[in-house]
Amino acid sequence: MTIGNFTARFALVAALCLATIAPANAQFWQCAPYARAISGVKIFGNAHTWWGQAAGRYERGNEPVEGAVMSFAPTQRMRLGHVAMVSKVLNDRQVLLTHANWSRRGGVEKNVIAVDVSERGDWSRVKVWFASNGGLGTSTFPVNGFIYSGQAPNNVPEVQPEVAPFGPITIASVDLSQFGIETSLQK
Repeated sequence: MTIGNFTARFALVAALCLATIAPANAQFWQCAPYARAISGVKIFGNAHTWWGQAAGRYERGNEPVEGAVMSFAPTQRMRLGHVAMVSKVLNDRQVLLTHANWSRRGGVEKNVIAVDVSERGDWSRVKVWFASNGGLGTSTFPVNGFIYSGQAPNNVPEVQPEVAPFGPITIASVDLSQFGIETSLQK
């Protein structure tokens, strides 16, 4: 075995060992706990149960409001549904969402665009920014509606990318100028 082979094998083994170590305080977000933490909507369970659980406990509707939770209906590809907080309403067909576990498993995305593509303009179907596309893509997702917490959104919990269990957590913000949208939202 040559020195080069030995060095390469040693480096590979060391990298694999380091990759398997996950610190005890690693932050890995699912969409429901993250939405609960930032929106003030105190519903527990999988995202597909939130819309039903909100009935009688929270106001629900089909108009986006800052701090409201957008409840996605389950689909074949998204069996547990999804929940995301509206961080800003841009206009009657576009909002910014802050959510977890969408583009990257366990990752958090702040202020990514979602567009109402429903025929009636009732937010029953949306396209959402996806990191691997760097845009909206072609997939559309059914939405139950919005759950209103009746309070201002909480500060977004800090995420520490350096302690993520499966590599760095993606924290994304989208440059909205690529969609022809001007906003005063600070990065």
